[in-house]
Amino acid sequence: MRLSEPPRKPQTESIVPMINVVFLLLIFFLMTAQIAPPEPFEVTPPKAEAETLAGGELVLHLSAEGTVAFRDTLGDGAIAAAATEAEICEDCEVLTLRADAGVPATRLAALLPELSAAGFSAIELVTAAP
Repeated sequence: MRLSEPPRKPQTESIVPMINVVFLLLIFFLMTAQIAPPEPFEVTPPKAEAETLAGGELVLHLSAEGTVAFRDTLGDGAIAAAATEAEICEDCEVLTLRADAGVPATRLAALLPELSAAGFSAIELVTAAP
């Protein structure tokens, strides 16, 4: 009597290497991503016709009420905090100013000498395209 061999189960592929690759990619993207801190307050930039984009490491916010903020620092210490950060950062040559469209021009004009006294020689004003 001749007995047949039992059918062999097809060899299944392991999903473990794919899971390892996915986790390595996840770790890579988490380590290389720069998570920007939230803005201290909502700023509506004024309209302008220039189409150049402003951006940089140092962003100073100016609210419609005239309050100055840099990252977590609000008020008078914001300019000093930005100046300290500019001394530490090697690539931070330009200060980006995000001023609200409702801020009085006199407040903006008064802020510029303060920034100059703090050591900032190049300041970019963020505006919105029309």
